[in-house]
Amino acid sequence: MAATPERAREIVQQILYVTVASVSSEGKPWNSPVFSSFDDAGNFYWVSAPESQHSRNVEANGNAFLVIYDSTVPWGTGEGVYIEAQVDVLTDLHDITDARRHLSLRVGKPLDEHPERFLDGGIRRAYRATPLRVWMNDDDTDEHGNYVRDTRVELPLAALHGMVRW
Repeated sequence: MAATPERAREIVQQILYVTVASVSSEGKPWNSPVFSSFDDAGNFYWVSAPESQHSRNVEANGNAFLVIYDSTVPWGTGEGVYIEAQVDVLTDLHDITDARRHLSLRVGKPLDEHPERFLDGGIRRAYRATPLRVWMNDDDTDEHGNYVRDTRVELPLAALHGMVRW
């Protein structure tokens, strides 16, 4: 398939887990899969324990690289959406409730009534990743249609807009 905004939206809508790549203050890479959701503006949300390595990393520098990869397809046909993002720890109860609402609606689970559990001192935090750039993988083929190599195609940020289906 071609790297298009429509295909990018399709992958994001289908795949429940986002891989959050981050870097520690010592420069060590870390990669964590998290259940996530998104809003119509293309922001991504997840909740994690603040002592998790990826949480500490993004809280220290606010940078992350998200990958949503469709590995459900046959060998050699996988596609992914790659996102450079700025990550914020949500500290406002309204923002926390909104993030949790998106997560809840995505899986059809009711939202509990304790957003304060996600504030300082709580066991989890809510995070919002705001995309800065977005790509999809594509491939080059030879004159016979044989795979040669992977390439990355940059898409407009608007490719991530209007994804909410619930």
